[in-house]
Amino acid sequence: MSAVPDYGTGHRDRVALISGGSKGLGRLLVERLLMDGWRVATFSRSANAFVKELQVTAEDRFLWEAADLTDPDSLRATVRTVLRRFGRIDLLINNAGVLHQELFLTTSAKQTSTLITANLLAPITLAHACARAMTKQGGGQILNVSSINAIRGYRGVAVYSAAKAGLDGFSRSLARELGAFDIRVNSIVPGFFDSDMTADVTERNKERIQGRTPLGRLGTVYEIADAVLYLISPGASFITGQTIVVDGGITC
Repeated sequence: MSAVPDYGTGHRDRVALISGGSKGLGRLLVERLLMDGWRVATFSRSANAFVKELQVTAEDRFLWEAADLTDPDSLRATVRTVLRRFGRIDLLINNAGVLHQELFLTTSAKQTSTLITANLLAPITLAHACARAMTKQGGGQILNVSSINAIRGYRGVAVYSAAKAGLDGFSRSLARELGAFDIRVNSIVPGFFDSDMTADVTERNKERIQGRTPLGRLGTVYEIADAVLYLISPGASFITGQTIVVDGGITC
């Protein structure tokens, strides 16, 4: 059995960049990776209490930057800051996204542009900057967080769905290009789970979703995080170019 590569760095020296790590799934991933010995960088538009606490308690292994998904220059600047601080990037998790629900016929051109920029162009921009660093250091991983809207059509999210479907296609093609550099690229497709994005879903609609889900319930953020942690683990070292759906069976 061949040894699993660690990209030239020890277990406690790995560096992860997670977009949108101040709350929700991103926050949980920040916590879990820090517990697992990673050095972790993240960004959001503003620092909340969680971020400020880590800046004190995990100062040597945690970095937060202010950045906006709709500002590509700020994203590239964040990557440069991470490289200056930690010297490398072994993992990029494109977690952050923007969901706006509105019928397509009333969606403005400006809103369309914002959704495409935040949910597709931003992950591409971050992947480009991080992949350049990964090729120089001998490998790495990119994991894109997609959505079941990319697989199953729903009213009011046509543009968001288009962006997430594009992200899945981007992941597969990028895996083809970067495999030769020992860089794995995958996407994960969460189903409906309790998060900020589903906070406005009414109880009646939640019951409908549960009724259409073979497992009969919504997922939890912990179950999504567990799937992410598996995909970035040595146990998944031969998985690349895949879209892994974690949805309780609602799209089957």
